[in-house]
Amino acid sequence: MKTKLVCAAMACALTTITMPNTVWAHGLEGDRFFPPTPLTDDPFAVDELSLPAIQYNPASASNEIDITGSFSKEIFPKFAVSIQDTYVNLNPKGGPAEDGFGNLGFNAKYQLWEVPEHEFILSIGSDFTLGGTGSKGIQTSSIPYQYYTTYTPNLYLGKGFNELPDSLKYLRPLAITTVTGYDLYANAAQSNALEWSGSLQYSIPYLQEHVEDVGIPRPFRDMIPLVEFQMTTPTNKNAVPTTGTIDPGVLWEGKYCQVSAEVSVPINSQSGPAVGGLIQVQVFIDDLFPKIFGHPIFGSDDNDSTSGK
Repeated sequence: MKTKLVCAAMACALTTITMPNTVWAHGLEGDRFFPPTPLTDDPFAVDELSLPAIQYNPASASNEIDITGSFSKEIFPKFAVSIQDTYVNLNPKGGPAEDGFGNLGFNAKYQLWEVPEHEFILSIGSDFTLGGTGSKGIQTSSIPYQYYTTYTPNLYLGKGFNELPDSLKYLRPLAITTVTGYDLYANAAQSNALEWSGSLQYSIPYLQEHVEDVGIPRPFRDMIPLVEFQMTTPTNKNAVPTTGTIDPGVLWEGKYCQVSAEVSVPINSQSGPAVGGLIQVQVFIDDLFPKIFGHPIFGSDDNDSTSGK
């Protein structure tokens, strides 16, 4: 797995460095490219492949490594479904290591409202985690209720800062994405929870192409520094406090793929005792195989501003 990840990252980096012009065929709203970030699902219903996404969580009882893969496919114009699963490796202190898969997860998403000239997009969707489909006995901080089915309706938002005046033009590369969801457990004994995450991004490609070419060389001109957060707030009366992480990092964009890396800092003791990290390789399959991906199975979105085509 490590060898494959290194090879994928090197290939993506080589593509990024040698590509004469950056061209993205998805995730566009007006002039703004909203990249898929490791912790905040982007608001676009498009074809995407994330393989792998690796997260290291040094929990109090064990060191946990999660390896996640996901695939999204546009079914109708602006409507996509996805499937994902996570392989978990646990190394408890003073105990034997454990490995296994988490519950199988599904998602449906629809791009509800778009205003390209304001670099704005609003989408709705839902996650569905099928309880009992994972390995027996794997119950961790990231998979707390392995045996319970979960429904999570979500609201997705993306907004660029392109409307700032000339006096603040160097802030125009800023953009935000957010996802707000509410976990509903099929087992009434479990606490429902508010899930809220987001990212603040500064797009150097946007700076170079749409604000001012300040002469940043490759490969740095294809980077997007960002800070993400991912929080969980249980809503029952005896719930634990909000838990989560603040995650600064950077994305490195190529034409066909993306490599990202972030540091995960717990917000309190309930979120974990130590700093972790995550890396992700995202493959833009719609750019890599345009005859197969990048368009819905039914209907046509040739006039869709997010397709960039």
